[in-house]
Amino acid sequence: MSTHFRVTYATLSADNEELHTAYEAGLRLATSWLGSTISGYVSGKPLTSGPLFTLTSPGDASLTLCRVHTATQADIEDAVSAAAAAAQRWARTRWQDRVAVLRTAADLISERSNELAALMSLEVGKNRLEALGDVEEAADLIRYYCQQVADSDGFTAPMGSLTDRERNVSVLRPYGVWAVISPFNFPMALAAGPAGAALAAGNTVVLKPSPQGSFTAVRLYECFRDAGLDPEVLQLVPGGDETGAALLAHPGVDGVTFTGSYAVGMSIYRQFASAAYPKPVICEMGGKNPAIVSALADLDTAAAGVARSAFGFSGQKCSACARVYVQRPVYESFVAKLAERAGSLVVGEPTSRDAFLGPVISAESVTRFERAVEHARAHGDVVAGGSVLRGAGALPAGYYLAPTVVTGLAADDWIFRDELFVPLVAVAPYDTLDEALALANDTDLGLTAGFFSADAGEIDTFLDTIEAGVVYVNRAAGATTGAWPGVQPFGGWKGSGSAGKAGGGLYYVQHYLREQSRTVVS
Repeated sequence: MSTHFRVTYATLSADNEELHTAYEAGLRLATSWLGSTISGYVSGKPLTSGPLFTLTSPGDASLTLCRVHTATQADIEDAVSAAAAAAQRWARTRWQDRVAVLRTAADLISERSNELAALMSLEVGKNRLEALGDVEEAADLIRYYCQQVADSDGFTAPMGSLTDRERNVSVLRPYGVWAVISPFNFPMALAAGPAGAALAAGNTVVLKPSPQGSFTAVRLYECFRDAGLDPEVLQLVPGGDETGAALLAHPGVDGVTFTGSYAVGMSIYRQFASAAYPKPVICEMGGKNPAIVSALADLDTAAAGVARSAFGFSGQKCSACARVYVQRPVYESFVAKLAERAGSLVVGEPTSRDAFLGPVISAESVTRFERAVEHARAHGDVVAGGSVLRGAGALPAGYYLAPTVVTGLAADDWIFRDELFVPLVAVAPYDTLDEALALANDTDLGLTAGFFSADAGEIDTFLDTIEAGVVYVNRAAGATTGAWPGVQPFGGWKGSGSAGKAGGGLYYVQHYLREQSRTVVS
């Protein structure tokens, strides 16, 4: 069993020598897996008939991680059929037994956290602390959903009766087959979380991970398998957009959870709703997240919170802070502090001990960054960063970008509007809090928002006015995706979310269930 430390996304530093020793042992194990050929699974059997695609590391393009068998149309048919055949059996399994096996899976994730985190660093570029946090978040989400089921006695509640002979009960029952389409940026947590909730609720699951996340997804599948989960209950189908489209189009899929872009999420939402009857869709679709810094704020805390939120995982989080509105009397001071912090952050190979920013995920991300920086130089100022660091100094030939702060852009500039998913944050001044709140709310998205002020009245105004699903005040950890343990609710308003949330919350598991009222007269 590997040494295990509880690292969460609210953890601010990793100066524990035992933590690094354990991670490096995990890295040696994960490195021994490289070069293998992997596949998905249907009914516990590997899918090996589909074409292969090769995964390389975004941190080092010369490093081949593995080759992956793409799930074919026939594999999708088999996966949904197997999940449908097992749906009634799993739904009728006692909730205590479902919860027991899922809790064992969560424990296995925690026990294997070091090698899973190291693999994630290689596959998607997360630094040590963030990769460990992602893995532990996956385990915590499963445990939390299991506890929700237990606390509600399997979501069975007695209701009032008109006579002594009548027994009325409200029951929440699963839908059947649930598709989970997970993203590259949280390859464990946003695969394990939705899958765990669906399974705890009694649905069977077909999981389609992001292609750049397939290796991590296979290792996650193995945790469920080794915990003793019925192999008919969870299917894994790797592949790209065509695989996802085939899964969503299958009439045997009863519900879907998607995490990704607004455009794709809305397409899924509309497509899935075109069935003969309503089907549930849970989408978490990104954000263009603001922070507001009052003249009454602690500027060091504000700069720390914005930098951590904007530059964590190189800005590739739907929760990342992308735009900051600073009250004019402290504007220049704040910009100077934020620029200094950005310049002090270490960009490095993601498994290295000192790296805060690893690479972005792809060449397309680099191109998007270059376009934004070029525009900012032409229409404003780049006060920190702005450089592509591909192959610079000791860096390998990966997709490395300098954390970047831009100013001087008009309030309606597209950099303040479009989600970029790169380590770039735009800063603008404001005069009144009402003005700042109007600017912060002027977006089609509404995932996270932050505020920094020492004034209680300003804080109340912010909380009562801001249009976002996750808000934070004076938090040096910034817009991290949760404060595990405890599982912070994480859902979006407006274009950032649909019928539910992609992780966390007191009411999340219920989205995977539908109500049935029962009246029995004796």
